[in-house]
Amino acid sequence: MCSILYATFMTLQYERTMLSTLFIMLSGAVLCFILLLVLLSLCRTGAPGVKAWCVANGLSMIAFTLYAFGRQLPPVLSYELANGACLGSVAAVLVGYRHFFGYPLRLGLTSASVLCALAGVTVYHYVYPSFMLRTLIVSAFYATCCIAIGLTVFRARAAWTSRYAYLFSGTMAFVVAFGHAARGVAQAVLPSAPASLLEPSAWSLTALSASTFVMPVLTLGPLMIVHSKMIAKYEYAANRDFLTGALSRRAFWEAAAREIERARRVGRGLTLLTIDVDHFKRINDTYGHAEGDEVLKDMVLAVERRMRSIDYFGRIGGEEFAVLMPDTSLEGAAAAAERLRIGLAEDRASVQPQGHAAGARDYTLSMGVAELRMSDSFHDLMQRADAALYRAKERGRNQVVCEAALEEALA
Repeated sequence: MCSILYATFMTLQYERTMLSTLFIMLSGAVLCFILLLVLLSLCRTGAPGVKAWCVANGLSMIAFTLYAFGRQLPPVLSYELANGACLGSVAAVLVGYRHFFGYPLRLGLTSASVLCALAGVTVYHYVYPSFMLRTLIVSAFYATCCIAIGLTVFRARAAWTSRYAYLFSGTMAFVVAFGHAARGVAQAVLPSAPASLLEPSAWSLTALSASTFVMPVLTLGPLMIVHSKMIAKYEYAANRDFLTGALSRRAFWEAAAREIERARRVGRGLTLLTIDVDHFKRINDTYGHAEGDEVLKDMVLAVERRMRSIDYFGRIGGEEFAVLMPDTSLEGAAAAAERLRIGLAEDRASVQPQGHAAGARDYTLSMGVAELRMSDSFHDLMQRADAALYRAKERGRNQVVCEAALEEALA
């Protein structure tokens, strides 16, 4: 009687485990399917790596489905194909990260690694049956790929557009790597380790449950990174002039409002430098608008090379630009403007364009400088800097005029 009851109990335990396993595996497949749909919606953004991450979730979805119905399928499907899809999925995540950050993809090496790991799983399934060794191979492969993912993310720190998204991605990759390494070690050294994931034990269900979150966790990172990059791209487009890359008029005005408030609060100087390309209409009429655009881009690069990191450089309109210089006196800004004017002439002398572009690139700049007064609005500051700029043009162009010199001339 006791034997019958025990056998009935074990049968019920086994059936419950099988149902739990089926539910866990199908839940993992559904999660991967949902993430695949989300990733497919990002394909049109053109973000590198998205297609590889789609492949990763597709393979993981196949693997979970095959694992779920492993008892009803031929071993070649429930073991070899399922494990192959599982190994390929994490390799695809790594490929996606390398593509996203512009590193060499090494598809041949990656494919060979997947095939070698799958060959090891096959050998220890049919030739030398060992669940422990199969577990070690899969865990080692996953851990290695996840470590490579984490290192790829942290190596590309200079390209991060959102600290949180990238830290999450790299950290989660290392967490998954640690989890797989721990599982492999535990399977090898613990006497209570199961001989199959389908054994009716808390260990098996825990391992299965944890496995369903691996691909979603590894996919959330890419989703956050792509979203972060898209936001950075749109913010740049909203705040930058589309032709030259200088700050847009709106963004420049917003920066000026912040700096004026700060200058009044801390009692430090704030200076505005307005810049105009001399005879720009003549350049457009003589050489064409395309060459005029190149002149503006060339000028912006020349100014940005000589700016400080705390300065703001914006396009005010047409060929007129402005540099807002925090913590700078009128004399300091005038000296910086003169260095810019001389530096531009030296650039032209060292690199002379050939042919049609030579005349267009032989341009000069007129500049006006004004310093913030405590009663000023930014409009007032801009008016005085513009007045100095117009005085520079009246004097013959290719020079710097300060508002102090303007006031003396008008006195």
